[in-house]
Amino acid sequence: MQMLTKFESKSSRVKGTAFHPKRPWVLASLHNGSIQLWDYRMGTLLDRFEEHEGPVRGISFHPTQELFVSGGDDYKVKVWNYRTRRCIFTLQGHLDYVRTVYFHPEQPWIISASDDQTIRIWNWQSRQCIAVLTGHNHYVMCAQFHPTDDLVVSACLDQTVRVWDISGLRRKSAAGAQPMMNDPLSAQRMGAQGDFFNVTDVVVKFVLEGHTRGVNWATFHPTMPLVLSCGDDRQVKIWRMNESRAWEVDTCRGHYNNVNSALFHPKRDFILSDSEDKTIRVWDTSRRTLLQTFRREQDRFWCLTAHPELNLFAAGHDNGLVVFKMERERPAAAIHQNTLLYVKDSQIRLHDFSSANDAPMITIRTAPAGQYLPPPRSISFNPAEKAVLVTSDAEGGSYDLYSLPRQFNGQAADSGQARRGGGSCAIWTGRNRFAVLDKAQQQILIKDLSNQTTKTIKTPVVVESIFAGPGSQILLATATSVVLFDVQTRQTLGEISASPVKYVVWSSDMSTVALLCKHTVTLASKQLEQLCQIHETIRIKSAVWDDSGVLLYSTLNHVKFALPQGDSGIIRTIDNPVYLVRVQGGDLHCLDREGGVQVLKIDPTEYRFKLALVHRNYEEVVTIIRNSNLVGQSIIAYLQKNGYPEIALHFVRDDTARFELALECGNMDIALETAKAIDKPAYWDKLGQEALRRGHVQIVELAYQRVRAYDKLSFLYSITGNTDKLVKMQKIAISRDDPQSRLQGSLYLGDVEDRVRVLRESGQLSLAYLAAKTHGLVEEAEAIREAAGVEEADIVGLPSPKSAALLQPATPVLRYTELDWPQLHVTKGIFDGKFSFGDKGAAGPRPGKSRVADLAAAAADGDEAGGAWDIDDTDDIRDGAAGGHTGDDADLLGDEAEGEGGWGIDDDGELDAELAAEATAAAAAGFVPPQPGLSELELWSRNSPLAVDQIAAGNFERAMKLLRDQVGISSFDALKPAFLEIYTASRSILTMAPFSEASRIPLRRNAGDATEPSQFLPARMYNLASSMEQLQQGYRATTAAKFDEALVLFKQLLLSLIFVAVETTEDASEVKQLLQISREYVIGISIELERATVAKEEATEENSARLVELAAYFTHCQLRADHEKLALRLAMNTAYKHKCFKAAGEFAQRLVDLVPAPQIAEKARKMITICDRQSRDSLPIDYDARNPFVVCAASHAPIRKGEATVNCPYCQASYKPEFEGGLCRVCTISQIGAKATGLRSLASLD
Repeated sequence: MQMLTKFESKSSRVKGTAFHPKRPWVLASLHNGSIQLWDYRMGTLLDRFEEHEGPVRGISFHPTQELFVSGGDDYKVKVWNYRTRRCIFTLQGHLDYVRTVYFHPEQPWIISASDDQTIRIWNWQSRQCIAVLTGHNHYVMCAQFHPTDDLVVSACLDQTVRVWDISGLRRKSAAGAQPMMNDPLSAQRMGAQGDFFNVTDVVVKFVLEGHTRGVNWATFHPTMPLVLSCGDDRQVKIWRMNESRAWEVDTCRGHYNNVNSALFHPKRDFILSDSEDKTIRVWDTSRRTLLQTFRREQDRFWCLTAHPELNLFAAGHDNGLVVFKMERERPAAAIHQNTLLYVKDSQIRLHDFSSANDAPMITIRTAPAGQYLPPPRSISFNPAEKAVLVTSDAEGGSYDLYSLPRQFNGQAADSGQARRGGGSCAIWTGRNRFAVLDKAQQQILIKDLSNQTTKTIKTPVVVESIFAGPGSQILLATATSVVLFDVQTRQTLGEISASPVKYVVWSSDMSTVALLCKHTVTLASKQLEQLCQIHETIRIKSAVWDDSGVLLYSTLNHVKFALPQGDSGIIRTIDNPVYLVRVQGGDLHCLDREGGVQVLKIDPTEYRFKLALVHRNYEEVVTIIRNSNLVGQSIIAYLQKNGYPEIALHFVRDDTARFELALECGNMDIALETAKAIDKPAYWDKLGQEALRRGHVQIVELAYQRVRAYDKLSFLYSITGNTDKLVKMQKIAISRDDPQSRLQGSLYLGDVEDRVRVLRESGQLSLAYLAAKTHGLVEEAEAIREAAGVEEADIVGLPSPKSAALLQPATPVLRYTELDWPQLHVTKGIFDGKFSFGDKGAAGPRPGKSRVADLAAAAADGDEAGGAWDIDDTDDIRDGAAGGHTGDDADLLGDEAEGEGGWGIDDDGELDAELAAEATAAAAAGFVPPQPGLSELELWSRNSPLAVDQIAAGNFERAMKLLRDQVGISSFDALKPAFLEIYTASRSILTMAPFSEASRIPLRRNAGDATEPSQFLPARMYNLASSMEQLQQGYRATTAAKFDEALVLFKQLLLSLIFVAVETTEDASEVKQLLQISREYVIGISIELERATVAKEEATEENSARLVELAAYFTHCQLRADHEKLALRLAMNTAYKHKCFKAAGEFAQRLVDLVPAPQIAEKARKMITICDRQSRDSLPIDYDARNPFVVCAASHAPIRKGEATVNCPYCQASYKPEFEGGLCRVCTISQIGAKATGLRSLASLD
């Protein structure tokens, strides 16, 4: 038996420890007055609580609530909330040191033991003492509740252990009576809990006397009627009790100093005790013999705690605490083909993966009476001989060779005479031989099936363990490396550096191997050439290879994957450690610590996607992207890092990241789209630079316009020869009063008159005169000279007009100002054109982004118009580029025609002759009229299964039948206007000539794409874009508290969604989201309107309670975050106004969790503080936030989990059963409880 240390801390003396029942946390109460909260898996200090004055001796977590309790030498019992990180309240009443504190497993009670010779039971909800247990006449060192019965055990320095019966206290509490003992002296005068009527709540059931000195600890057995005690007499005593008496069973002797605590092992027949003799001892419960002693040289042990669910223990000593377990919990297992062999309950069991059958095969040896046998560490299976090697740590390392039965009948067979030998490791190296490591002699013994040694090999290095390898090869694990060794040739074939290896996992084809260490995974080839190494901060537990060559491994709380190229990631989280044995598609088979076989569901999409990219299997990459929801920042960073920005564009959601990725991969369309969404000068500058580099003139122009880079625009127009826009730039410069831009523009245009005018207006008369004189503007030059008051004779040094040449702008070779330049060559990637997310200008969502989710998050996009400078001609460019495939199509058709000969589809001349003859005969017989075809309306009706298209075709009866079947509509009155609008909007009236009948022209929604009659569909009146606009209007009305208007808008939206037809499953899911949002807002606003009505009525207790209830129900509607905050503020104020402090505190806490504005958050925190002092409701309100419920849409009353409910088949609003058969109050069209197939808005089911 070993103490397997899982965590150790260094601190002041630890006087108390406590495990959290679910999270990997342990509390330590210190002698210096501090309380530490540790994560023992990660080995990190999470928090520190310091309000006690003096040592803290008792500590305990609540089994279900976010609370823990502490008691210390300041006589105080404090209750803490570890989520808010503060002390909630303090229980005062003890008159001396508080030794231990514990929560009751079911009741809202705390028990505390104190040096004031009393034990107190507190109700932590009412924050009052409900019982004082007196009778001890010395310091009470410990008091604990029984896990299941109404009993309390206490230990005292008066050398006694007392068992108390608290059933009367439970009955009194259940009856509603709450003892009130605020005065400790009066409580003590009442004796052993006798009240004024001499009825006792707590009585002493047994007094156990046997210790010769003070008793430090006493505790119950979790399932048996046993009591364990220990004390300063250095003894651990076991007591048995029944209903009438209790007696001493036995005494465990061996400690040579005070024994401070002891406990029963929760899962094994062991007793653990710790002492000031610096040891923790393990005893056999049945034989009371000492099994093991764990010793520390410097530290005395003060406390010992067991985890309520896991095989973990915590012990506090002079310099900190240690978290440990006493034996390995990994089940020994081996895989062969489709079966799993593993050890459980001293049996080798066989599990079939395909049928999930599990049965025992043989029994293995068990521990002799009074001795301890460690569980098997590993198992190695020989399928050829049906033999199994089981290795354990017993006797310093030993193995057992078992022969499995040839005929398996599902019953465990006797193992017979197993062959046993010494050795720390035993593995099969061939059909009839196995290798055993003699660690002491550093030898490898090769043995046959009769367990006889046939060969002895001296190890080439100091070996710690051996593992199986391919063929006759084995792996020798040293302290710093792993060596590949051939036992036949006795040669070293390879070596790799690695930390001490604990487990080795080979792939199915033995081509790669995973070496598992404590915190690292090393992947290597079968020659031990390292492929990659992955480091983890927490322990690695197991691993298994996927068929595709990906390693899946488990840590304490995650299942992860590792690619041979070094990439890794998280697949899923797990609550408790598991040991992986096999992966099949999305099923991960594993063993838990109890030896049970589990199947975890996993999503292998991410690692298969990355593996396909590594192997350049681009077709599989495209398939995965199309058929999965692969999103997340990690996959985006991975794609960008590995040179696939064009694929990352289809996952990224953030506009800034999409902009950078688009520039990186040269996708200027998406770069332009995201720049419009961001609309910041820095991004427009960056876009303009990249577009200029790539030759996208129009995008450069747009970018310069958005940032008002007038000089750059003028230069761009100059070099592209766009003189028309240069003239416009001059006008803009005049309006801006910018003479510098005007002068520059006049130079670009070669306009001398304008240049002279600008210089003259700017006061540069000398330059103006020089320009005018040089270019022959005599009259203008004279006017300037006269204005300057200079005589012509005084002007010297003028250039000769004969040598002057007018500066003119360069004439472009091509004046196609709307075309881009010859662009920088961009290699077409394998993924270009592989994905289709719809027209950029349509209402469809961007890849990876839901528009309904955007609206629900109140993330409204900016206006893309951008003012008068929004000159965007990129649609024309895209349209021009999209039409260049006709030649390819023609080639394809030609190839198809040429290839028909191989299929035996040759032209048949005889058939043509017969057809020609029939045609001639018909012509001779006379005129044959053609058969009438189908009208456009009939085609619409045939081509679509949607009700909205049937309405457009005029087939009202079929549309109504479809809606009855799909959403259970029983009243079409509210839909009549929509029916008529859809029918009218699907056709147009065209008058051909005066006095002639007007022609009715059907309008198609796919007129440009439909080429076959089977594709004709009517125009849409209702679409997803208009629905989302109406949703925004409803949001705005709700924010402005215009509830009547908002109710009308959301009801209209609810009815219009029936007629929305979409083309993709993504749009169909958004229609469902809109339906759910509309329903929640209709119900929520209806509740608020009823609350406003009740508020105007007389202020009775019933009306006040109803006001609080309605405000509370409103907060449970699924609203947008800002509206939920408003609802919580309303509910908080309403509850506080009517003195429902408990409810108000809950609303305030929920409001704080939503992170509101600072001033609102501050007010909510003050509300929490006030309400915590008065945690009660003055009104009897029907509201419990901890009991899940939905609100009945008719009565606005809660329907709690487990209660009967009926739903509207269209909007899914919930109702109580008495409303079944009536008309839905939310959508006003469907029958409550009617059976329906569900609304269909997607025409195609592909």
